[in-house]
Amino acid sequence: MANVVLPPGTAPIKTEFLLHNINLPATDDDAAEGSTSHVGRGPSRLDADGDSAPGGRKKFTKEQKKAQRGANKGRRFGKVRDELELCWRVANGTICEHGSECRFTHDIDTYLAAKPKDIHFPPASALRETQPFVVDDEPPQNGTKEGESSLDFGTTCICFNETGECRVGLKCRFLGAHARKGHDGVVTLVVDEEKKSRVALTTTELNHVSQETLKIIRTRKYPTPVADAYLRELETVSNAGGDVDVPQARANEKGDDVGSDPVDDLITQRAGGTLSQAETPDVPMRCSEKKRLNWTGKTYLAPLTTVGNMPFRRLCVSLGADITCGEMGLATSFLAASREEWSLVRRHPCESIFGVQLAGNKPSTMVPTAEILGKEFAGGTDFVDINCGCPIDLVFRSGSGSALLDTPGKLGKIIVGMNKALGDIPVTVKLRTGVKDGRNTAHKLMPRLSTEWGVGCITLHGRTRQQRYTKIADWDYIRQCVEAVRVRESEEGLAPVPIFGGGDCFSSQDYWEKTEGTGVDGVMIGRGALIKPWIFTEIKERREWDISSRERLELIRKLAECGLSHFGTDTAGVNTARRYLCEALSFQYRYIPIGLLERLPAQINERAPAFRGRDELETLLASPNSQDWVRVSEMFLGPAPETWSFTPKHKSNAYSDESQG
Repeated sequence: MANVVLPPGTAPIKTEFLLHNINLPATDDDAAEGSTSHVGRGPSRLDADGDSAPGGRKKFTKEQKKAQRGANKGRRFGKVRDELELCWRVANGTICEHGSECRFTHDIDTYLAAKPKDIHFPPASALRETQPFVVDDEPPQNGTKEGESSLDFGTTCICFNETGECRVGLKCRFLGAHARKGHDGVVTLVVDEEKKSRVALTTTELNHVSQETLKIIRTRKYPTPVADAYLRELETVSNAGGDVDVPQARANEKGDDVGSDPVDDLITQRAGGTLSQAETPDVPMRCSEKKRLNWTGKTYLAPLTTVGNMPFRRLCVSLGADITCGEMGLATSFLAASREEWSLVRRHPCESIFGVQLAGNKPSTMVPTAEILGKEFAGGTDFVDINCGCPIDLVFRSGSGSALLDTPGKLGKIIVGMNKALGDIPVTVKLRTGVKDGRNTAHKLMPRLSTEWGVGCITLHGRTRQQRYTKIADWDYIRQCVEAVRVRESEEGLAPVPIFGGGDCFSSQDYWEKTEGTGVDGVMIGRGALIKPWIFTEIKERREWDISSRERLELIRKLAECGLSHFGTDTAGVNTARRYLCEALSFQYRYIPIGLLERLPAQINERAPAFRGRDELETLLASPNSQDWVRVSEMFLGPAPETWSFTPKHKSNAYSDESQG
């Protein structure tokens, strides 16, 4: 076959795997970042009724046009529930206090008769590279004649296997794995008490916040004495017309006589005496007393909106990620006691180093939020990261994210206040090279972060806010910034803080070249992990992994497992897990198997031409059609309900705008 000339920026796929006369849409990583959390907060599309302009086009008011602007405004994911809903208490074998007035049914037999058949979760041994891709030799075990029972006693419930008990009880879509039917036809739940007690510490999610605590936060009654004292101090200095520059976190660290701290005095007065540090976690400590972050040589999964939830982080940890961070949360939403925002701080026991990322635009929201986090999750949070890099318009226009790069005075006040409020929990900062293209400012800001304000770790993404994800990350500039920080630390006799770089790391070779060539302690990996989560294995083993399609499907199966464990195994949980599995596949389809490439390593910004894989499964996993992503999800989560649909975050990543299950 004659050599095919591909356009510049196209991945060099071997000629025998190319598919001609098929044009794939370009991927849009900016659109993929156009959301502030895993929750679809944007309004839905405007109602179709109303006045229309000539030619059939609808006329919008100025307010309606403004509401329509931005990415992902049409993405709304309602929960899919059972047609007949069973009371949660009855489903778990307890008594409902509402009795006959409960709005859910208590009739177990009627519920089980209307309940869809159990989903059969296939073992890893059932996966194949050719159609059908799942070959399970075990037929459904319904206990009676085929069709007379919705239970499949041969299926597997992920929650029951992990913990010895399924928390959704009779509502589980894998009920046959932990239920028994007696001779009288009564279905009873099974609990493995021995496993339940044995694995409690290794399977129970951490960082839960109670409804009572959320109510106290919502009504602004949660005590934050350190934040209150610090904000009063800032206000007093400002009102006095004095120097309102950033207070220096290390100002009182030289010498033994540090004088009286107004915050210490305030807490002592309220407590009625002097207490030890162990008894008063609110007492601010010096930055030099905080836990030092010894992160050199560790792999770091970037905080990622939507896809970077706990199931995905668990998958990455199993593949070699050492440091994980929750999705970006807004300080204002934390203080408003948003349940969705507080769910972002959940941590799985397998996450050995875990942090929370905050975005905000002023000390009055960031410092109190940090104090609440420090009190509620003192043993469940290893660091709190300040987002100074988010480029999306919603965050930037509010003065948060990368907008803080242009207001170093305000940023310094936020960092110093958060350091006081968090006790021994370190504060870290993630930033970009600057706001506008060609006007890098990080080399001026970064030396101040650790030496003046006490930051415990710095992460620099090698692009400006204006660049978003276009152009190549500037690793030469990252090296210059690292050198500037090290010179300043040496001049002041301070121990070096870990510095991570970020941008375009897509292979083991990329990682080690960037680490050894720039002086960074490691590389924070974002898009590379979204497209190929096994990049952490490649880095640890210093090799490029030509992963097979079956191995990739096994990882998708594991992600489905983690999703069911986190979101639950009832109908709503299964389809929430399905949604986030499809979100992950909307990135993973972009992976080009290295066995198909003419040169290595692959580059993250190269566009893939249409190609076929080395087997049927590899071809399916490379499909940009969102209907195929739903098809893959059905291998593990059963048929998607007719009412369920999936809209990708970046529609350019799918042939169809919407996939119907």
